[in-house]
Amino acid sequence: MDYRDSPPEAAFRDRLRDWLADRAGTFPESGDEYWARQAEWHQALHAAGFFGLSWPREYGGQELPPVYDVILDEELALAGAPPRPSLGYLVQGLGRHGSQELRRRFLPGLIDGTQRWCQGFSEPGAGSDLAALSTTAAQEAPGADYVVHGHKIWTSYSDVADWCLLLARTDPGAPRHRGLSAFIVSMHQPGVQQQPLRMMNGVTTEFGQVTFDGARVPADQLVGAPGEGWALAMTVVGHEREPAELGFSARYGKLVRDLAARDLAARRDGPPSAELAWAVVQAEMLRLHVRRRLSERLDGIAHGPEGSLDKLLMTWTEQAAGHAALAAGGTGDPGLLSAYLYSRAQSVMGGTSQIQKNIIAARILRLGA
Repeated sequence: MDYRDSPPEAAFRDRLRDWLADRAGTFPESGDEYWARQAEWHQALHAAGFFGLSWPREYGGQELPPVYDVILDEELALAGAPPRPSLGYLVQGLGRHGSQELRRRFLPGLIDGTQRWCQGFSEPGAGSDLAALSTTAAQEAPGADYVVHGHKIWTSYSDVADWCLLLARTDPGAPRHRGLSAFIVSMHQPGVQQQPLRMMNGVTTEFGQVTFDGARVPADQLVGAPGEGWALAMTVVGHEREPAELGFSARYGKLVRDLAARDLAARRDGPPSAELAWAVVQAEMLRLHVRRRLSERLDGIAHGPEGSLDKLLMTWTEQAAGHAALAAGGTGDPGLLSAYLYSRAQSVMGGTSQIQKNIIAARILRLGA
């Protein structure tokens, strides 16, 4: 296979490199300062023509082939710049299940970064088993607002979000997968209370928990029909788990290369550590897998439960790189220690690794059918 850039791709890469050269070190890559300035970074990328590359032009994208997203991810990692904000799964969810009116109203602000969004799916008692959620949305009369009561957790960007794509139970008597509906909920209203969650790597602003106590949603902000929330949720998590939405393969590769250079400078002879050697293998595996998925997308192949395989491979790679970082820096290097600590969450966030294996077994391998 030929992975070399075409002339238009090479021109795009050169333009991106020139733009990044003037901004190297301007924006932090991680930590609370990164989250505090993420909206600014998002808007800067979009204004320069480097965000929403493969999304519809009608809503602020450029309708380029997805290979341009891969180029963007690669160059951001190489330049030491922050990653692009991970919002593709929300765009996919609203784009596929929202009405034309909702798409025109909300997608432009989501894509250009002028409106901040969060995803209200997980709950304290319903994470990977999303169909067990207990948050409710009920109408007091036909056509009236929905009133929301419930508790969401692990909600990214909740402290700065203007809108929440919320999953709630609208029909308690229906089978649990069929009684769910999706809504676009304003986060700036009475009845919405937020509390940040401090992560073990010290970050305090990435995740939060949100309590909805009588928050109101106009009926025209229901996404799809009542009871169609599960279909939207599967679209969202399917894209959330794909390498095209993760965008971190290049960052794992850069971390492993940096660790390898550090290791080579520190030792005069002998092999690298077992942790580093395995991280190199895993990072290369994911790099090639992402390119295979990219080739399939360019051929028009859409993925469903295969996203669970992508998520599992990504988790293994990040945790292998995290172990190598800890082996190299111990607890004395804050940056490497943070990389290790953050990697531990990957086998839980976005659906646990155990759930991903169950999906692969049941929906791809057809085991137990």
